[in-house]
Amino acid sequence: MAENTEQQGLEEELKQAQEASAEVDAEETVEAATEEASEEGEAEASETVEESTSEENPELLQLKDKYLRTLAEYENFRKRSEKEKAQMFELGAKSIIEALLPVVDNFERALSHVQEEEKEAPFVKGVEGIYKQIQKMFADCNIQAIEALGKKFDPALHNAVMTEEEGDAEEDTITQDLQKGYTYRGNVVRHSMVKVKK
Repeated sequence: MAENTEQQGLEEELKQAQEASAEVDAEETVEAATEEASEEGEAEASETVEESTSEENPELLQLKDKYLRTLAEYENFRKRSEKEKAQMFELGAKSIIEALLPVVDNFERALSHVQEEEKEAPFVKGVEGIYKQIQKMFADCNIQAIEALGKKFDPALHNAVMTEEEGDAEEDTITQDLQKGYTYRGNVVRHSMVKVKK
């Protein structure tokens, strides 16, 4: 009797395990079927939208085209505005530099006429300090003096105002830098005024 009871208990447990396994399989089958149905539904929906966009609704196509054109026009306008703003900034900076250059020239002339015994005077030291500040500001802003003396004449950088035929220098060599030229970010702000050997 005890053996029969145990056997019946084991059979019941086996049945329960089989039923649980069947339920799990059924749930997985339902989930898979649901996923497939949803994917098919999405595909059908997108196909329906495409069909309705391309065939049934020409007004929607026109609106989409108008939207894309407006978006492209806006993007072009934005790029053009940024470019114009940068050009205006460059133009403004160039005009300010051109206005500063005569002041720098005057500083250089004043310092070149200082006598040796006056170089330690407080006033001269103050003028030198201001001149050094201007030179540092030029360096920070990428404003550079054009090298001229001893260089070959370059019409893009130099303006020949005098020539000389005597001397040991090679032809087309700059023998004197009469007025410094400057560039701003690689673009010439003022050409150097030079004397050239012919």
